[in-house]
Amino acid sequence: MALMITDECINCDVCEPECPNEAISMGPEIYMIDPNKCTECVGHFDTPQCVEVCPVECIPKNPDRVETQEELMEKFHHLQEQS
Repeated sequence: MALMITDECINCDVCEPECPNEAISMGPEIYMIDPNKCTECVGHFDTPQCVEVCPVECIPKNPDRVETQEELMEKFHHLQEQS
């Protein structure tokens, strides 16, 4: 399951540099997560790094992008091949 950033985001800039897949970028008003790049840090870390550093806890799982750990790992490998 990819993560998402809710409108509680305060644009503090701490999540973007933590993302190993470069899935986080500034949107029109708040930061956004590209669900095609988000692996919840599977393949890199044990926990999502953006969630770890977010001071307002505005990064939940995206209910529209349900993925298993295996699917997240496949996405990780695919992203690594593209790098």
